[in-house]
Formats: sequence, C-alpha cells, structure tokens
Amino acid sequence: QVELVESGGGLVQAGGSLRLSCAASGRTVTSYHMGWFRQAPGKERVFVAAITWSGGRIDYADSVKGRFTISRDNMKNTVYLQMNSLKPADTAAYYCAAVRSGYDRLRVGEVDYWAQGTQVTVSS
Repeated sequence: QVELVESGGGLVQAGGSLRLSCAASGRTVTSYHMGWFRQAPGKERVFVAAITWSGGRIDYADSVKGRFTISRDNMKNTVYLQMNSLKPADTAAYYCAAVRSGYDRLRVGEVDYWAQGTQVTVSS
C-alpha cells in the first residue's frame, strides 16, 4: 500500500508561483510513474503533468506547458510540481497520483494511488 501526502497549496496572486510536493510512504515509489491532476469546482479531474520513474519522459497538458515543471527526487520518495506565472484559471484542487506500471495509464487517469488533494487558489 502506498500513501501519498501533498503539501504546498495555498492562495497566490496572478503571476505568482507555488511549489507542490507529494511525499510517498508505506512503500518506495522509485519504480512508479507519478503525475499531477487538477479539478476545478463543477468540472472533471484533468491531467496536468506526468513523469516516468526514471525521469526520462515528462509530459504536460497544453494549458500548463512552459509554466509548470514536474520533477522527482527518488532518494526522498517525493515528486514536485513547480507552478510559475499562475493564472486564475489554474485555481483548482491538485492531486498527486501514482501508477506501478503503464505510463500511458497515468496520463489518462487510470491511477493506482491518489493523494488527498491540495487547494490552489489564484486571485486576479
């Protein structure tokens, strides 16, 4: 069993930055592919970014390309989402996710483990 715990959400003005962290416990996730999703009020949860277990492949949603950066530190069992140039449209609950295998499963939301979610609010 894997537990994912997020931190780093909060309130920021448009144009500002935040860094989300997702720490895994219970089992090492160094061989897991990891990703981030977000869900705005009244909308579906959507893919934001993903990274393979080795960091050799990274993908982003078009809406965040050039502004968000996903990374991981396997020594710390942690994945990060650096969010720059934030916009009010980025306001959502952000969820960290993990899959044991099948990177493409992660990108379409077929996730083995979800974190509890952390709120990011961007004011205009």
